[in-house]
Amino acid sequence: MEFAPGTVTLVGGGPGDIDLLTLGALKALRAADVVLHDRLAPEAALDECRDDCLLVPVGKVPRGKCTPQEEINRLLVEHARAGRVVVRLKGGDPFVFGRGGEEWQACVEAGVPVQVIPGVTSSVAAPALAGIPVTHRAVSRGFTVVSGHVPPGDPRSDVNWSALARTNTTIVILMGVKYLPEITAELRGAGLPDDVPAAVVEDAASQRMRVVHATLASVADEAVAADVRPPAITVIGPVAAGLSSLHPAQ
Repeated sequence: MEFAPGTVTLVGGGPGDIDLLTLGALKALRAADVVLHDRLAPEAALDECRDDCLLVPVGKVPRGKCTPQEEINRLLVEHARAGRVVVRLKGGDPFVFGRGGEEWQACVEAGVPVQVIPGVTSSVAAPALAGIPVTHRAVSRGFTVVSGHVPPGDPRSDVNWSALARTNTTIVILMGVKYLPEITAELRGAGLPDDVPAAVVEDAASQRMRVVHATLASVADEAVAADVRPPAITVIGPVAAGLSSLHPAQ
């Protein structure tokens, strides 16, 4: 992959541990003139940039400081048009709730060449680091990743929670800490049993990582009692009990 002046590269930084950064991401950071980085991208990865590289923080803090997406798009285009090698460093994968698609489109519409380096998505990595496989041949042959950024019933939400409750597969919820009570109530109301295992993984891939194991009926209360805060991922389904509780597939 080449990193030419006047181009933008959308880079997935993985779930936060620099050891989970891809070689492609490392090469991009070392070639960059400008790096626009999220707050969830691995901070240590920025040490790989050249001393003369311009580092621009454009993170979004929940209910806090926020760089509007339009401003991020503008900066990407502006720096690229100035002939710089531009890298947009994100946590996880750019195309999994990372608004990478929006940034790609903004570059294309502006006539700026753009490419992507996929990253290790936290929707799979966070559970794995907690000993939770999102699929397991004995109990789950599929998984669905959804955003819990808005609650069920909100006009902005198009997630069919009732349908999810009937899939008999693992449910992985990103950005769902605040509305976990509403989400679990919706799933229970749609027929998902109260005793289905659930787990919340907080600050995965960091020294602060915690795992709260519970059931569908209790996970929201357990998360509140443990003072779980974003970033955290919720896993619902038999696999959430963890590998030590699963029987080998026959």
